Amino acid sequence: QVQLVESGGGLVQAGGSLRLSCAASGRTFSNMAMGWFRQAPEKEREFVASISSKGSVTYYADSVKGRFTISRDNGKNTVYLQMNSLKPEDTAVYYCATHSSGSLSYTGAYAYWGQGTQVTVSS
Repeated sequence: QVQLVESGGGLVQAGGSLRLSCAASGRTFSNMAMGWFRQAPEKEREFVASISSKGSVTYYADSVKGRFTISRDNGKNTVYLQMNSLKPEDTAVYYCATHSSGSLSYTGAYAYWGQGTQVTVSS
């Protein structure tokens, strides 16, 4: 069993920045690849970024590449999502999740999810 708690969301103007955090407990965090997803109203949950268990390999959705950075601190059992140059279309609830098996961009490949944190970008 894994518990994930996201934080750091909020309201920001377009062009601004936010850093999301996801604190994990319950299993060996350093053995798990992690992902960030987001879900906008009336849209399906979509992949944002993923990071390997040791942090050496990262993947990003094309829509956030060059603006968002995923990182992790295994000593703190925490994964981060630094979001810069935010756009109104980034508005969504952001979720972190633990990867189980399969494609890193597929929601079904992730076993445990946090409750989400709201990010709202005003124009």
